Amino acid sequence: MEFLRPATWDEALAAKAEYPTALPISGGTDVMVEMNFDVHRPSAILDLNRIGDLATWSIDGDTVRLGAAVPYSRIIDELSGPLPGLALAAHTVGSPQIRNRGSVGGNLGAASPAGDSHPALLAAGRDVLVEAASVRGTRLIPIDDFYTGVKRNCLEADELIRAVHIPAADGPQQFSKIGTRNAMVIAVCAFGFALHPKSRTVGTGIGSAAPTPRRAVEAEEYLRDVLAERGLWESGDLLGTEVIQRFGELVRAAASPIDDVRGTADYRKHALAVMARRTLTWTWNDYSKQIRSAA
Repeated sequence: MEFLRPATWDEALAAKAEYPTALPISGGTDVMVEMNFDVHRPSAILDLNRIGDLATWSIDGDTVRLGAAVPYSRIIDELSGPLPGLALAAHTVGSPQIRNRGSVGGNLGAASPAGDSHPALLAAGRDVLVEAASVRGTRLIPIDDFYTGVKRNCLEADELIRAVHIPAADGPQQFSKIGTRNAMVIAVCAFGFALHPKSRTVGTGIGSAAPTPRRAVEAEEYLRDVLAERGLWESGDLLGTEVIQRFGELVRAAASPIDDVRGTADYRKHALAVMARRTLTWTWNDYSKQIRSAA
């Protein structure tokens, strides 16, 4: 097995071009588990830990550029304001040791349907972009186009994830996860939800209940229309039980889970409906308080 340890980003891209099957590693929270259990034995390892740029973040206007290797612990400590949904998801990732090493870039590279960051990224909006680079250049991939199958993404063989561009929150966001305990567990299913008052839209993200992370598109459209037609963005009035119930039903219908050792398909669908109703209620209560405070 080859071990490659570039010192700069350009060296990393050159190494990936020369060894396209090399497996990138930074935190190693997924990679090392698979290697230790001999699930995956790559021909080469591409260690990215010497590239400091990957562990930085910045805000440009209304967008956060999150380096691929910024650990979850720093997202919790430093970005809970602009990225509240992602910070909530980060709280549920593994143990403190895992949160100190694991990153959104690693989650995206693994592309597991059960990855905790995916529902929050999807809910953050359709303007979320994955910055991928190679010696051929850089491209920005819409998050909706990134996932292509179970543990598969649209990266080319010579590409590396450099950062993720995420709109800063302009409204409340939530994340909910079902598991045998709150953290240190793979999600049975997960759900991310966000209100976007500026664009008068809502965002959803379903995890561990389909071959890829996905949105509940019909649920988003239904709630968007209700909020607009009833003037609720302006008033912040109660949604009503029928709206919350219908939203949960549409989220449930958007899932296509399987039975496995963690849970049945029926249980996952039921749990998603419950999480959808709860996260909608929590975020709308927060939004209503903001409206009343502003008035």
